[in-house]
Amino acid sequence: MITKSSTVGQIERKTQDRIVGLFKTKLQYDYLGNWEENADNRNIEREYLEKHLNGKYNDDLISKALFALEKVNDDTTKSLYDSNKAIYSLLRGGVKVKPGASDNTVTVDLIDWKNPLANHFAIAEEVTVKGKHEKRPDVVVYVNGIALAVIELKRSTVSIGEGIRQNLDNQQKHFIQRFFNTIQLVVAGNDTQGLRYGTIETTETYYLGWKEPSDIKNPFDKSILQLFDKKRFLEIIHDFIIFDAGVKKVPRHNQYFGVKAAQERLKKKEGGIIWHTQGSGKSITMVLLSRWVRENITDSRVLVITDRKELDEQIEGDFLGAGEEIYRCSSAKDLIDNLNASQPALLCSLVHKFGHQQDENDVAGYIEDIRSHLPKDFNAKGNMYVFVDECHRTQSGVLHDAMKELLPNAHFIGFTGTPLLKKDKAKSIEIFGTYIHTYKFDEAVKDGVVLDLQYEARDIDQDITSADKIDQWFAAKTKGLNDMAIAQLKQRWGTLRKVFSARERLEKIVADILLDMEIKDRLKSGRGNAMFVTDSIYSACRVYQMFIDKGFTKCAIITSYSPNISEIKGETTGEGKTEKLLQYDAYKKMLSSWFNEPEDKAINKAELFEEQVKKKFEKEPGQMKLLIVVDKLLTGFDAPTATYLYIDKQMQDHALFQAICRVNRLDGEDKEYGYIIDYKDLFKSIEKAVDSYTTEAFEGFDESEVEGLLNNRLEKAKEKLDEVREQIKMLCEPVREPKGTEEYLYYFCPQDDDTEDDIRNKDRNRLALYKMAASYLRNYASLASEMVEAGYTDKEAKDIKSEVEYYEKVREEVKLGSGDYIDLKAYEPAMRHLIDSYIEAEDSEKISAFDDMSLVELIVERGDKAIEALPKGIKKSEKATAETIENNVRKVLVEQTPINPKYYEDMSVLFEELIEKRRKGAIKYEEYLRKVVELTKKIQKPETSSKYPVTMNTPAKRSLFDNLGADEKLASDLDSDIRTNKKDDWRGDRIKEKGLRSIIRKYVPDSEVDRIFNLVKEQKEY
Repeated sequence: MITKSSTVGQIERKTQDRIVGLFKTKLQYDYLGNWEENADNRNIEREYLEKHLNGKYNDDLISKALFALEKVNDDTTKSLYDSNKAIYSLLRGGVKVKPGASDNTVTVDLIDWKNPLANHFAIAEEVTVKGKHEKRPDVVVYVNGIALAVIELKRSTVSIGEGIRQNLDNQQKHFIQRFFNTIQLVVAGNDTQGLRYGTIETTETYYLGWKEPSDIKNPFDKSILQLFDKKRFLEIIHDFIIFDAGVKKVPRHNQYFGVKAAQERLKKKEGGIIWHTQGSGKSITMVLLSRWVRENITDSRVLVITDRKELDEQIEGDFLGAGEEIYRCSSAKDLIDNLNASQPALLCSLVHKFGHQQDENDVAGYIEDIRSHLPKDFNAKGNMYVFVDECHRTQSGVLHDAMKELLPNAHFIGFTGTPLLKKDKAKSIEIFGTYIHTYKFDEAVKDGVVLDLQYEARDIDQDITSADKIDQWFAAKTKGLNDMAIAQLKQRWGTLRKVFSARERLEKIVADILLDMEIKDRLKSGRGNAMFVTDSIYSACRVYQMFIDKGFTKCAIITSYSPNISEIKGETTGEGKTEKLLQYDAYKKMLSSWFNEPEDKAINKAELFEEQVKKKFEKEPGQMKLLIVVDKLLTGFDAPTATYLYIDKQMQDHALFQAICRVNRLDGEDKEYGYIIDYKDLFKSIEKAVDSYTTEAFEGFDESEVEGLLNNRLEKAKEKLDEVREQIKMLCEPVREPKGTEEYLYYFCPQDDDTEDDIRNKDRNRLALYKMAASYLRNYASLASEMVEAGYTDKEAKDIKSEVEYYEKVREEVKLGSGDYIDLKAYEPAMRHLIDSYIEAEDSEKISAFDDMSLVELIVERGDKAIEALPKGIKKSEKATAETIENNVRKVLVEQTPINPKYYEDMSVLFEELIEKRRKGAIKYEEYLRKVVELTKKIQKPETSSKYPVTMNTPAKRSLFDNLGADEKLASDLDSDIRTNKKDDWRGDRIKEKGLRSIIRKYVPDSEVDRIFNLVKEQKEY
C-alpha cells in the first residue's frame, strides 16, 4: 500500500525544499532567498564580499582588489578553463594590490582559509542568470558573496545524468558560461542515486560519488552534509583542486581520505604505505600530498623516487601538468648535488640505472655509485620527505638502508597500485610503516572509477603434423658436430619441434586476434584498441611481421629494443637469419614504413617512433589498433581506448596485476569492460581463478587483497545482458497495447496536447530508450556466437535475438518520429556495424537511407517518395507517417526561427494550418503529402521563394529584409556596414558588441536595436 507520505517519485520542488533546509538548519548557511526574479544575479555578489572585507582592509584596498577580481571575471577573451584558473589563483592566494605607486604590495585575502568559520557561507535558490539564453541553477552556494558551487536537483525517478547534462549545458557559451568562472564544485543529485560532483567542464563519465560512513539513510542528504560542511568545503577547494594539463580536477573520495590520513601520519613524524589500485589516481594523490607538505611543514622538501625511466618521466609530467615545478635528476651526482643544496623543494629521481652497468636491478651498483659521489661534508638540506612510487618493487632492505644512510632524518611514504606480496608485507611494513590508506580494485569498480575485467582463456593447438621430419631436419643440420656442440644447441633453442610449433602457434594467435578485429564491437568500430603481450622482443617482431603479411598495418611494436648496427655485427652465419638479425630487420622496415623514409635514415628514430605511436594509440584508436609489447607500457601507461589485452607471456603477481589493469580505464558508454585474453592459461582454469585468487597467477597475494579482480567472462556477460533486457522491458511496459508503431510514437514522442511536464518526461524516456536499445544490442553482440555456452537454451537465444531486432526497430522509429534522428547520429558512433552484423539486412538497407541526411532533407530531395524510406511500421499508418513528418519539420522550424523570426513564424502559421486540416479530415492524405512537401521545401530553402529581390542573395540579407519591413535598401546598407566594420570574434566581447550596436542604431530606432542585434548575432555569416 502506498501512503500519502511516500517520497517515491516526489517532485523536484520537495527535494529542493529539503536540501535548502539542510543547508539552513544543519550546515548553518545563511539563506539569501529565491532569486528567480532578481534582475542582475552574478557570480560575484559585491555587497557580501565588501561586507566580509570591511574592517580587514581599508576602502581603497578593497576597491582595488574587487576591481582586479572583476576584471579577470569579465574578461571575455579567455576560455572558461583559463578564466576559472585565474580566479582560483586569486581566491587561493589572494589579490595582490599596491596602495600607492611606491608602496609595497598588499595581499587582500578574499577568503579566510586559516579560519574557515570566519567566512560568510550562504545559499540562494532559483538563481536566474542572464546570458545569451537565460538559465536558472537550482541552488548556488556562496562564500563571501562569491559563487563557489552550483547544485542541480532532480526528482527520485529522474536520473542524475539529466542534472549533470544541465550543468554541462549551462557552461556553454550560448548559455551562462561566465557565471562558472568562480565555480569550484558542480553538483547534481536525487534521492535514489545520491550525489555526483565534478567541477567546470567535467564530462558526465567522470562525475564522482562521495563515499563516507554515516548513519543518515538518504544518500543525497548524507553527501550534502558531508561535502558541504563548512570546514571541509573550503579545505577541498584550497587543498584538493588542481589544474592538470588543461583539465580542472577535484578529488575522488579515496584521494581525499588518503591524503588526510597521510597528513596525520606525517604530523606524528611517521611514514607508511598508500595502496590505491591501478587507475584510481595515485599520481594525483602524490601531487596533492606533496603540495600540502611543502605548504604546511616548515623548510620541507619532497623527493619522489621511481624505479623505471618511463615512470620517472611520467611523474615529472604529472607534477608539471598540475603546475608543480619539479626537477628530474639525471644522474647520481645530480641527485647528490641537489640534495646538498637548499633548492629545489620538489625533485624526482630514478632509484636504479645510476650504476655503471645501467641495470635497473643492480641495487649494489646504484648504492656504490651514490657513495662515490658523496662529498665529505654532505648533508641533505631541508626537512626531507621521500615518496617511493611502486614501493612493492623497491623493497630491498639493502636499498632502504642506503637511502637511510643518505637521508637519515627523512620520512618515507610508499605508494603502490598493487597489493603487497605476502612474503614482502612484513618487510614493507618494517621499512615504511603500516598501511596509511587502502583503496582496492573491487572498491574502485563499485565506485565506477575503473571498469570491471572479463577474463577468457584461449587454447591454441600446438600439435606438429610431422615430428619425425623435424628431428630428421635437425640431424641433417647438425651433422659433423660433436655431441657437446649438439647438446649446447639443444639447450639454447630447445628442440626444433618447439621452434616450428611456436611459429604455427603464433600464426594461429595472429589469426585469432585478426578475427576479433572484425567481430568485436570496439575493435571493429575503431573506438577501442588492443595490446598484445609477447614473451620476448624476438616474438614481438615475428608476430608483427605476421600481421603485416596478413595485410593488417594498424599495429606497431613498442619494446625496450633500440636498433643499433653494432648489435648485429658477427651475426651473419650463412644458415639463415639469427634472432638479432630478424629483430633488426623488423624494426628497420617498421620505422622506414612509419616515417616514409629510407631504412638507413629512419633506423635512428626509434624514440620518436614510440612517442608518435603512443599518441596515435591514445588519440586515434581506429588508426593504431594494436600495440605489440613485452614489458614496456605495462605500467604507468594509461590509454582509455585500450579495451583488449592479449597475453602470451608467463606473468604473475605484480607484473600481471599491473598489465591487466591497462584495459580497465573508463572511455565512453560503449566500453563496459576491459577484456583479458589469456593464451598461456595463467590462471590454470577460470574456475580456480574465480574461486580462489591465491592460486597460480596471484598466489603471492592475500586472497582478500585481490578480491573482485577477475570475473568469468560468459557469466558476467550473461548477467549484464539479462539486466539490460529487463530494463528495456520495464521502460516499455507502460506502452499501450497492441504496442505497435503508433503506440510507441504516442508514448515516447511529444503530442500537440502534451503539457510541458509530459514533454519533459517523454524526452527523458526517449533518451533512456535510445541508450537501453543500444546497450541491449552491444551486450547481445558480445555473446551472439556463445549464447548456449553462456547458459541460454536455443529457444531463449532465438527469443533474445528477436527482441534485440524488435527494440532496434522501435528505437529507429522513435528517433525518426520525434525528429531526433540527426541529433543522435553522433550519440552512438559504434552502432552502424553492430546493426549490419546482428539486425536483419532489410532493416539495415532501410536505415541506410537516412545515413547522410535528415527526413526533412530527404523530403526536399525526393518529395513524397521520401515516404518510401520510412520504416514499415511508420509508413503503413497514414497518421504515424504524418506525425513523423510534422515532428521533424517542427523541429527544423524551432531551430531556424532565431535566424529569421519573421520568415519562420510565417512558415509555422502555414504549417500549423495544414496540420489542422489534416486532423479534421478537411484534406485528402495525398493532397496533404503534396502540400507538406511543397511547404517543407520553402522551410528548408528560403532562397527558392519568389518574394525576395535579386539583391537579397544571402541568408543574412534575407533575414534583415524579412525583419526590417521588406525594405531592400535598408537591409543591403545595414548588411554592408556590418560586414565592413564588425570586429573579429565580436560575440561575447562587450566592447566589440557595443560597437556593433552602434552600427545598428544608425539604421533602426533605439527600441529596435536589441531585436536586430540578436538577429545579427544568430547569423553565421557575421
